[in-house]
Amino acid sequence: MKHMAEKVKARAKAKAKQREEIEPASSPQTAQREYYKAKYQTLEDLPGVGPATANKLRALGFKTVEALATAPIRFLEQNGVGEDTAKKIVTAARKGMALEYINGLELQEIQKNKLKMTTGCSPLDRLLNGGLETMSITEFYSEFGGGKSQICQQLAVMVQLPEAEGGLDGGCLYIDTEHVVRPDMFIRIAKFRGLDPDEVLKRIIYAEAYTSEHQAELLSNADEVIKVNNIRLIIIDSLTGHFRAEYLGRENLAPRQQKLNQHMHKLIRLARAFNAVAIVTNQVSATPDSFFSKDPVPVGGNIVGHIAHTRIYLRKGRENLRVAKIVASPFLPEGEVPFRITSTGITGDELGV
Repeated sequence: MKHMAEKVKARAKAKAKQREEIEPASSPQTAQREYYKAKYQTLEDLPGVGPATANKLRALGFKTVEALATAPIRFLEQNGVGEDTAKKIVTAARKGMALEYINGLELQEIQKNKLKMTTGCSPLDRLLNGGLETMSITEFYSEFGGGKSQICQQLAVMVQLPEAEGGLDGGCLYIDTEHVVRPDMFIRIAKFRGLDPDEVLKRIIYAEAYTSEHQAELLSNADEVIKVNNIRLIIIDSLTGHFRAEYLGRENLAPRQQKLNQHMHKLIRLARAFNAVAIVTNQVSATPDSFFSKDPVPVGGNIVGHIAHTRIYLRKGRENLRVAKIVASPFLPEGEVPFRITSTGITGDELGV
């Protein structure tokens, strides 16, 4: 506990130092984005959106301006919104976000809005160069018992910590497809972290998905829930379970991949719109014909591989340890670290690593 307190103080000191640094003056483009963010608060604020159009957009799953800003115009057209109207309202919604050409300095300024969230496990934080990044998808995949759900349940608590302590001071949206979530685990982790268990449970917005269609629908209609509850972490545990069970045979592979593609693109649009961390867990399949590697392969193929920014493989190690290995990431080097699953969450403190 003493070691943990020292780490918390160190993180708080680092955050305070960052706040003391002088930020560069806002560019005209940034000022314009802030103006339109304030101007367009609801769908009805957008030009050309009356009550009937607003109701249609909400029925399609676009309940906030943030979600509409990342909406595919073609999708709106295919669902009864006129071409000119669709272009007009999406263009207006996008004015409050960085969805136009910008130069490198402006990109650097926007990137400063990205935050990192601690996992509560020092080896994992080190592997992730400080923690999980907002506006991106991190995938954890493993065989049964690798620790995927334990990590997710700990993250649902850690996101609620203040920014000075490595959290994002926000809630968690948890979509559970395998009936693995147990409130008592959240309670144990909260008590261990010195948090009020009841307050922690209130900030975890939970839904169990019963089919792949239900899973996709829950996410498609999540934008208003995310905004109202200040959700900063979106978890889908697991991403592919229902799809794998329902789309059997090679003849169903193409429609399965198309649905997965749409589902993951919706996830990354929400993560970007609300500056949230997105986490998915994934099942694996064996590759007995593989000559070069015996490691299991995550389900979902290239569709999941291309959209997930950071892919982490979890495997069982010696002496009841687990090992997390970065398999692919555009901004993190490959590496691996051990961690342990305990009754109060995942940890690496006692391992001396």
